[in-house]
Amino acid sequence: MKLTNQPLYAKAEAVLRERIADGTWPPGMALPAEPTLAEELGVSQGTLRRALAELERANLILKVHGKGSVVAVHTTERALFHFFRLRRADGAKAQASSMLTAIRTEGAEIVVERLRLMDGQAVIRERIALPAERFRGFDLPLNRELEHEMYVHYQRAHGVTVAHAEESMAAEIADAETARVLRLPPGTPVLRIDRDAFDVAEQVVERRTSWLDTREYRYGISLA
Repeated sequence: MKLTNQPLYAKAEAVLRERIADGTWPPGMALPAEPTLAEELGVSQGTLRRALAELERANLILKVHGKGSVVAVHTTERALFHFFRLRRADGAKAQASSMLTAIRTEGAEIVVERLRLMDGQAVIRERIALPAERFRGFDLPLNRELEHEMYVHYQRAHGVTVAHAEESMAAEIADAETARVLRLPPGTPVLRIDRDAFDVAEQVVERRTSWLDTREYRYGISLA
């Protein structure tokens, strides 16, 4: 780890991030007290607090009353809030759910097909590719509503925490399979969203392509 040219708080952050990444501090664990951590890392408490603030901004830790800083745990609600941005075109709320329709191995990847539903209507088709080495024994029920979001399952069953994701979007005409599963008329345009999801160590742990029926739904983005 080359940290020579980084400011002190960034060096401290990198050490703390690595402990989360390698499982030294698993999800839900309370971090040591700030004075203890600062002394161990050889930095001031002010510098340590800035490092912790960066981890909190990255959604890797959170403040819990009475416990201090705790390694973040993915919940379905939290995963939906941070990573799922679908909205009704008319602004009304809708009930989101999802189900897997296929799981197969293709070379070094596990490929998962998923449908996302809003108020029981399929509006997104997804193809998710996972590195087989990181997701050995991946198994979830097919054609049934998932109990938890996928990122919750990644963390609980495989020790993989998704820290952030990068996306690109483009409009295209639905192919035959997308039109079939989303029940679209031939020639219907859809929004294609390509996502790379990264773990705490900045390794890509998921590549996902989503095809969204935009006739009644929109993909919302919040800008800070």
